[in-house]
Amino acid sequence: MIIGIVAIAKNFAIGRSGSLPWHYTEDLRHFKETTMGNAVVMGSNTWRAIGKPLPGRQNIVLSRTSLPQLPPGVLRFSGPDDVVAFAKDYEKDVFIIGGRQIYSAMADRIEKWIVTEIPLVVADADTFMPEDFLNDFEMETERDLGSGLRVKYLYRK
Repeated sequence: MIIGIVAIAKNFAIGRSGSLPWHYTEDLRHFKETTMGNAVVMGSNTWRAIGKPLPGRQNIVLSRTSLPQLPPGVLRFSGPDDVVAFAKDYEKDVFIIGGRQIYSAMADRIEKWIVTEIPLVVADADTFMPEDFLNDFEMETERDLGSGLRVKYLYRK
């Protein structure tokens, strides 16, 4: 299954200057536990921001432009169709982890969203999710992570 996973502020902010504009241990732990043992797909900007493969996951960089040599085991795909083809044969989940351009490119292919709601307004954010990105999805469940964080699990209608 192709799953989008994102943390968003109250004003739909997801980034500032190429990184997360907050730090919540609970959110990072949730992200790690949720994606561990699966594949993670990210754009080249997110790849550069992270700086190394996320351990215990199949790392995939989705980019139309050439990249410097990727570490062994990290895959590079040039388009969303490559991700879909990979997901069909992959026995585990494929998580779309950002950034904004990758979420947009994969929007029609994401079957489920896991959305952590961050209890902040990030006034100086420069990267946002569209306010209607969940219009074709319905809530399955939600849970509290602590520190005011809520996680919602939504499936495509």
